[in-house]
Amino acid sequence: MANDMPVTSALIFASSGNIVAIIVNYFFGFWLYEKTKTKLLSSKIGTLSYNYGHRYGYYGLLLSWLPIIGDPLTLVAGVVRLRFVWFVIIAGGLRIARYYALTLVV
Repeated sequence: MANDMPVTSALIFASSGNIVAIIVNYFFGFWLYEKTKTKLLSSKIGTLSYNYGHRYGYYGLLLSWLPIIGDPLTLVAGVVRLRFVWFVIIAGGLRIARYYALTLVV
């Protein structure tokens, strides 16, 4: 117990806050798709990137728990319109696992 807060409470609050943040990132990306669709799909590289995002997007989410690259990956998940339920299960589950691992270390 650090600062008189039980570890389970800290895990719940940190994880739920982080899951809300990745959901907001996803919907920002979802909104950005409408704004950038024609530009993204008008170029060869943009179309290739979009297709890679659909093909490997869920595998890319396996890196979403990392501190620096994780948030941009959750934004890209919204841009390529990955299924929201699977997005939350994968990215949210990994965020919970990250905080759980930190509680074991600390």
